[in-house]
Amino acid sequence: MFRGADEPTAIGDIAVDDDNGRNADPCTSTGCKWPKSSDGLVYVPYIIANHFTSRELQVIQRGLDSFVSVSCIRFIPRYNERDYLSIESRSGCYSYVGRLGYGQTVSLDRSGCIYHNTIQHELLHALGFNHEQTRSDRDNHIRVLWDNIIEDMKYNFDKIATLNQGTPYDYDSVMQYHRSVNNHLA
Repeated sequence: MFRGADEPTAIGDIAVDDDNGRNADPCTSTGCKWPKSSDGLVYVPYIIANHFTSRELQVIQRGLDSFVSVSCIRFIPRYNERDYLSIESRSGCYSYVGRLGYGQTVSLDRSGCIYHNTIQHELLHALGFNHEQTRSDRDNHIRVLWDNIIEDMKYNFDKIATLNQGTPYDYDSVMQYHRSVNNHLA
């Protein structure tokens, strides 16, 4: 997919900053976590570009709101906060992993990304989560059939030094690639 000159390099759906070579996981030591407020909640300001239809806006809003009942995350419309998510229709579905600082693009291309699970997936990247199948303990939970993966898609299964923090491997996570996606997993 062709990306504009003003768009970041993306490895799959994870945007990377060519300027500083940042590896955002684990990035807690470099300040990529969204700060917790004194009330125990994490407020993540956002703006949504004005090029989405009202139906698309409803789907995006439902994705933002879906975190309220299951987490301490609260996506809030930006007022004047320095760091915020800028939800835009760019070339494809992508996000940086974790808080980057200032206006941080979450791309939800109108021609393929306006689905509830996709929106949750990209927002979870922005919150600091990587793909489940890249977890450092992945091999304890799944078997990757490398011969069944298209050669230039194998990077999607490279393990990284994740901070799993005692969380169980989630086979049903929106961050997990499933069998039905190009037969990647056994």
